[in-house]
Amino acid sequence: MNGRNGSQIWTRRVARILRVALEQGASVEIDGLGTFLPGKQGARFVAQDTPRVFLAYVEEDLRLVKRLYQAFEESGFRPWLDKKKLMPGQNWPRAIENAIQVSDFFVACFSRRATSKRGSFHSELRFALNCAAKVPLDEIFLVPVRLDECVVPRRIARQVQYVDLFPRWDEGVNRVMAVMREQRDRRKRKLPLAG
Repeated sequence: MNGRNGSQIWTRRVARILRVALEQGASVEIDGLGTFLPGKQGARFVAQDTPRVFLAYVEEDLRLVKRLYQAFEESGFRPWLDKKKLMPGQNWPRAIENAIQVSDFFVACFSRRATSKRGSFHSELRFALNCAAKVPLDEIFLVPVRLDECVVPRRIARQVQYVDLFPRWDEGVNRVMAVMREQRDRRKRKLPLAG
């Protein structure tokens, strides 16, 4: 299946799956777009406009990052955390890169452990820096936070302001969320009206 014909076949298959799910009373979420909800008078579509937030961290900081995830979720953001979003058998490197690309914000959680350890945190950070290079200069994508007294890599500290989540956790988290809300509202004002 390639070309226009293959595309039409896939479109019909997806439409059929969507129709069957809605007929059975299930809602269907299309990540990054919105949710189709079943109803007595037909389905309705609710667009997703809450910011997606990718959380990058090292395993040793998972307890604090889960706390950050919960704070974002309770405040109406859509945080993405591998431990909560990856499914068994899923190609995790590809899923993580896709999640970073479609995120509105990339929150890099720095700590003494994160800055000294080699691994996926630094790979995700490098990928996010490439994504950030494509974002307009007046928009914020990369939001570095410090979980403890650590040195933020010079390449980032030279260009991007970080936020300390210690010693006053709530103050730091509220500052991060205020920036993300302001950016969300600013982006909405820039979008052309449909019609």
